Amino acid sequence: MEAGHNGQAASTLGPAEAGWSAPAATRRGSVPAVSVAVIGSGGAGAMRAGEILLEVAAMAGFYGLMTRAMGPQIRGGEAAALLRVAAAPVSSLDDHFDLLIALDWANFSRFAAELPLAPTSVVIADPAEGDVPEAVVASGARIGRLALKELARAVPGGRTNMVGLGAAAALIGLPPEIVAAVVAGQLGRKGESVLAASVAALKAGAAAAAALPAVAQLAAPPHDGVARWNISGNQATGLGALKGGVSFVAAYPITPATEVLEWMAPALAKTGGMLVQAEDELAAINMVIGASFAGAPALTATSGPGLALMIESLGLAVASETPVVVVDVMRGGPSTGIPTKSEQTDLNIAVNGLHGDAPHLVLAPNSIADCLFTTQWAVALAETLQAPAIVLSDQALGQSRAIVAPPREPPAVAGRLTVPASYQVPAAYRRYAETESGVSPMAIPGTPGSTYVADGLEHTERGTPSAQAGDHAMQLEKRARKLEGFEYGSDWADIEGEGEIALVTWGSVTGPAREAAAQARARGIRTRLISVRLLLPAQPTRMAEALRGVRRLLVVEQSHGRQFHKFLRSCYDLPAEVAVISHPGPLPIRPAEIFDQLAAWE
Repeated sequence: MEAGHNGQAASTLGPAEAGWSAPAATRRGSVPAVSVAVIGSGGAGAMRAGEILLEVAAMAGFYGLMTRAMGPQIRGGEAAALLRVAAAPVSSLDDHFDLLIALDWANFSRFAAELPLAPTSVVIADPAEGDVPEAVVASGARIGRLALKELARAVPGGRTNMVGLGAAAALIGLPPEIVAAVVAGQLGRKGESVLAASVAALKAGAAAAAALPAVAQLAAPPHDGVARWNISGNQATGLGALKGGVSFVAAYPITPATEVLEWMAPALAKTGGMLVQAEDELAAINMVIGASFAGAPALTATSGPGLALMIESLGLAVASETPVVVVDVMRGGPSTGIPTKSEQTDLNIAVNGLHGDAPHLVLAPNSIADCLFTTQWAVALAETLQAPAIVLSDQALGQSRAIVAPPREPPAVAGRLTVPASYQVPAAYRRYAETESGVSPMAIPGTPGSTYVADGLEHTERGTPSAQAGDHAMQLEKRARKLEGFEYGSDWADIEGEGEIALVTWGSVTGPAREAAAQARARGIRTRLISVRLLLPAQPTRMAEALRGVRRLLVVEQSHGRQFHKFLRSCYDLPAEVAVISHPGPLPIRPAEIFDQLAAWE
């Protein structure tokens, strides 16, 4: 996680040392946002160029978002950094890219559909890389020729991605002194020769930009004095877990959740916690249940295939009332599916996958910053309600980066109810005693006088296995009551706007939905946005209030089988007229598709 503060950037190599002054192409423009794509084959440096552009935007005081498109290859294949830099917070890519920098055209056809262009777009291509693909020509975009390889070869140790980065920054109006400072910060540790070559390549690209087709340039940043975080969704998830009190993590690496674990491993070590790489997902979920049983708030992170393996043990956590958190960073499915692309298709298994009547929590962050809030809240809820919580993130959130304001804190809740160490009563300890709230004190192993059995069998209030109908009914009701009767407050959903049209969505699709709703309101179409954060337990009373006065409802989700729409139908009363925008990954849902449906109802 990195932070920028409105143009204040520490630098070991200033613009004067770099010999770089601002060319005409960096004069301040007037547009509030610019979208840039940097593409190339694996190893060409497209991702590094994109990451540097995003950090430059943060240091210059802008907001921004960077997603990535790549194939499932370990090495090689295709790679694209997809950015949007803006004067206001953004959580969605735009409908098309204003600028495309093609370091090469290798494997371009694999992600061409993810790079929409318009006649106003500018494409910068190296003539040495061959003809511009027909899909690009057909878009009507303006083509600018830039000899990236030749310019890079003219610099000892120069790289084409640094030439392209220099051109891109100049074209959209990012300050060259901040570009130099960020490059120095990221590459300075590689030695003076590498840094000098990179700065020279940046300068060559920026100088060449003056002869390229013009791109709409960014207006001044907001200068609002708000600190900026440059953070990925997976990093935000890890930070939220730590802030929630998680001290033990066990997991098996899986795309696209691995970065949660990579970030948490050193962070846990600094806070006195521990991360264990388990031999598989079955071991991981049982390790975190064991750690939680011993008193340590615990979490695992996985994706769809791993969640499927964990389901039986999640039933054990329900029956034994052991709090655990499972973060599922969803990807395209079924089976191995598309590991590096996003989809919202683990909803069914998260909500309905446990066997038996097994009440549990399911939450979903709706932005990169919200990954922190929702994960922290999920840990608190799991601990307070002594229940497993599944957090449904996805690749579009987890592996993307954004420049955001620091997220707000979730509401305070009671935390785990435990038996005091001084617990001494003449009667036997009743771990699963029926209480008004459904939550009963949980003893940490070793607490005097509080020995009990915790397993998957149905049990009495003391934890003794029982097949009696009365015990089963009582425990079923207890486990359901504690979740259904809890006061979750207003954070069950984000609700914005008002009107007779409502747009209901969840997760990463909230970004384009929010932008489409704003566009509709600007057109005079009164539109509500409801982004559901707490999926289970369902909140019918709150949803009914949120939908009061709504005549038309648009449901937006990224799944082929309309899983979210069916979930809403099963839990809530919906208005008579309902439309659904639902298609699978890997293509993201963009604001224009949603706005067009809202405009059709005008």
